[in-house]
Amino acid sequence: MHVSSPEPTSTTEPEYAQRLQQLSTRGGVMRKVLDPQRPYRWNLRRLEPGYVLDIGCGIGRNLRHLDGNGVGVDHNLDCVAACVDAGLTAYVDTEFASSPHAVKQSFDSLLLSHVVEHMSDDDVVALVSTYLPYLRCGGRVIVITPQERGQASDPTHVQLIDPAAIRRLAKRLDLRVESIRSFPLTHAFGRVFTYNETVSILIRRRNGD
Repeated sequence: MHVSSPEPTSTTEPEYAQRLQQLSTRGGVMRKVLDPQRPYRWNLRRLEPGYVLDIGCGIGRNLRHLDGNGVGVDHNLDCVAACVDAGLTAYVDTEFASSPHAVKQSFDSLLLSHVVEHMSDDDVVALVSTYLPYLRCGGRVIVITPQERGQASDPTHVQLIDPAAIRRLAKRLDLRVESIRSFPLTHAFGRVFTYNETVSILIRRRNGD
């Protein structure tokens, strides 16, 4: 008899990493044939994010989408271990600053995919501020968040990140909003389709920008 893992209440718990692993393998052979990640992989690649620091990288899905052209960081030890086991480069958040990849202004993009909805505004500002020095001036902060149905699907979600929330966070971080778009469908589908996302691109200002 199969016993499902308990629902995690925090993204730091081993159960959260287990949940991500289970979601990534659900559907077995049929999942491999249908490849449901294809449109999301295509969308991330078409943004041409360059060399990426993936903040809250989880078990490395987006690092795989980018063919490993980046470095992951996460506060969940089991998630980082899964990335390393898969041959990806990733660090626990407390280890990144002392790693050889912690070079100021060396990344073209910071990626926060399904991260900020787990946090309060103050915590988001503190997190992004920690890693902004590693982003080149004029580089992008790519924020991907669930919409209404997806927000309700995870008990560890704290707040819905709508366009108003993105603009509020950008202002606090002194980032310029380049675009806020719905993917893969229009925002109207976000109320019924769990995997509809808001993809926001924010720009680190150059001097005087």
